Amino acid sequence: MAKTKAVKETKVKKTKVEAKEEEVKVEETAQPTPAKTKTGPAPKTMAELLEQTGALAKTSKKGETVTGIVTDKTRKSLLVDIGGKTEGIVLDKEFETAKEYIDQLEIGDTVETYIISSENDRGQILLSLKKAAVDTKWDEFTEAMQKGATVEVKGLEVNKGGLIVVIDGIRGFIPSSQFGKENVGNISKLKGRKIDVKVIEVDREKNRLIFSEKHVSEAAEIAQRVQALSAVKVGAVYDGVISGIMHFGLFVTVSVPLAGEEKTGSVEGLVHISEISWEKVADPHDYHKVGEKVKVKVLGIDESVGKLNLSLKQLINDPWTDIESRYPVGTTTTGKISRIAPFGVFVKMEAGVDGLIHSSKLSPEQTFEPGENVTVVVESVDPAQRRMSLSVVLTEVPMGYK
Repeated sequence: MAKTKAVKETKVKKTKVEAKEEEVKVEETAQPTPAKTKTGPAPKTMAELLEQTGALAKTSKKGETVTGIVTDKTRKSLLVDIGGKTEGIVLDKEFETAKEYIDQLEIGDTVETYIISSENDRGQILLSLKKAAVDTKWDEFTEAMQKGATVEVKGLEVNKGGLIVVIDGIRGFIPSSQFGKENVGNISKLKGRKIDVKVIEVDREKNRLIFSEKHVSEAAEIAQRVQALSAVKVGAVYDGVISGIMHFGLFVTVSVPLAGEEKTGSVEGLVHISEISWEKVADPHDYHKVGEKVKVKVLGIDESVGKLNLSLKQLINDPWTDIESRYPVGTTTTGKISRIAPFGVFVKMEAGVDGLIHSSKLSPEQTFEPGENVTVVVESVDPAQRRMSLSVVLTEVPMGYK
């Protein structure tokens, strides 16, 4: 009996040992398998080791442009997370410079910043938003131009071309031609004053910002001018008044009937010197005066500047059209010396028609003066080239003639 009991106790002990061993195996099996790590070049310095383990924060240097996220905003500062060991901050002069831009920002907005100091005495990275603020302003100018919105600028200084102005720290220009009647002759009085204008040209790359004062002060007139310009028809004849005379032509204010209305609108146009008369014009003042009423024909419309290309001579028949019927070859007639050239003498037959006496057909003894009458014979006529060849009819026997 004792032996049997000892055998039973031994079996029980073995069972307990086996159970303990199985528990250990289960625990070992339950242990998580270590994650496989990527292998790379072994770090050679502590900085490389920290960077590989993610313990080294991104560092930024002075002069860099970095993108960050707004984390906090107060009345005097702006905090931006730029991924560094500390947040960047916009304050003092940089805050005031970009205040209008900062007022539009919300926490969580992404901004482009410029690092002006890697770290101050408080361990903060100093940032500037000036460039981002300026870029935003240029976008606003473009939008204002597209919408035709009015903006306010301040006059700075006058030059020979117009007035230099400033808006939100950015300089622009109002050309003399873009001032209304009340200011066009008194631009200097606008220095230091605020002026309502409209943006008419924006070019960020060339730093070109152009404004117009008359688009505000004469908005109604300009709107009517645009309406009148759209009603003008090329080839049509309109009444006009000469408003200016220059060496290159005549400025004419043209009256244009407005569709569906009893009133008329006005558009300015130019009669180029070549379109004043069929004859050669040396000085437009010799033909017309300011305030003179005329009829003009529209040759074209320059929509880029809102001007008309006009003609006076097109309302008169071209004298070369039937020139051969009036001056058949062999015709003897009298003309007036209009000008003398090295190769011959030009004779005015009528307005717009000059003939040439070539120098080969003149004797050395023959001399002429402009304005002098001369009797000539028509030798040939070329309407296409607008040329007429003449020879002098001798009224005296040349010296040495036998």
